[in-house]
Amino acid sequence: MKNVLLAVVITSAMLLSGCQSAYYGAMEKVGYHKRDIMVDRVTAAKESQEEAQEQFSSALEEMQALLNHDGGDLEKAYNKAKDEYESSQEAADEVSSRIDKVEDVAEALFDEWQTEIGEISKASLRRNSETKLRETQRSYQQLVKTMRRAESKMPPILTAMKDNMLYLKHNLNAQAIGAIKGEFASLQTDISSLIKEMNKSIAESTKFIESIEGGK
Repeated sequence: MKNVLLAVVITSAMLLSGCQSAYYGAMEKVGYHKRDIMVDRVTAAKESQEEAQEQFSSALEEMQALLNHDGGDLEKAYNKAKDEYESSQEAADEVSSRIDKVEDVAEALFDEWQTEIGEISKASLRRNSETKLRETQRSYQQLVKTMRRAESKMPPILTAMKDNMLYLKHNLNAQAIGAIKGEFASLQTDISSLIKEMNKSIAESTKFIESIEGGK
């Protein structure tokens, strides 16, 4: 019953002109606060990066299979590589969307936190809350920095993939495949770098979640 109620509240809030403040307010009425939403969104962003890692690796494998193609249905191999490229683009878009949502709730959370600090009358409690806020903000800034750095690695890779797919679309033969083999080593290096940066971001996400949950 609680899950049904939560779903109704979420749906209703989403219909209110997409207003995030209305969404947060509706969620708070059922005991789901911005801190909880923050944890969920960081977790979702972390998971989207893990999925993107797998997807880009899969795309690289299919590209390699295409380049190593030595007979059979060349168009089938091309279509598989093209599908993996398109899925990689979708995965990248999802990562960006998840990071945007983290930033949105963070802004709302920190604004609320700062406002509520001003309502604390006892100086010692107010100072403690201010200290915790600053610590959380510093941790958050590091988190977003690593997330955005990993995110920035994706567009150049996607551009290279797209170039290769379009070139092969117009010249789908053994000679064309040979012509782009030189691009593959660079693509391998770029994807390895992307995965490395995403691992840092994923680790930072885990650290941040543990930090903010420890503050409940």
